[in-house]
Amino acid sequence: MNPNYALAATPEAIVPALLAHLNSLDVETMLGFYHPQAMIIDAAGHEHKGREAIGAELEKYFSLGLQMSITQRHLFVAADTALLILDWSYIGTARDGTEVNMVATATDIARRGDDGLWRYLIDNPFGSQRRDRP
Repeated sequence: MNPNYALAATPEAIVPALLAHLNSLDVETMLGFYHPQAMIIDAAGHEHKGREAIGAELEKYFSLGLQMSITQRHLFVAADTALLILDWSYIGTARDGTEVNMVATATDIARRGDDGLWRYLIDNPFGSQRRDRP
């Protein structure tokens, strides 16, 4: 395993590991950060489960070609589960030349696996945004 993309061994290491995985801009690398039963929730509030569906959502972000910034607002841990509240942004000029100013607050859940490493179970990038799903 590439040490630049190691998983977190402690809850406090989740965000630095997440940032390294995200900023690889490589879907396969980032998929290694997810629990096998994980889901990602899109901006409209729809759930995407499974490697293929999660990968398709990740590609939307990675296609911008921008590095993500993250500020951890809160980390709450109970046993093998962590709740993360993260302020994140993509700001800059995308690969296609458009200006991007994407800023949001995520509410994410990570779980410690049997191997002692933390992986994302629920990735909710727009967690604090109101979404009215049909």
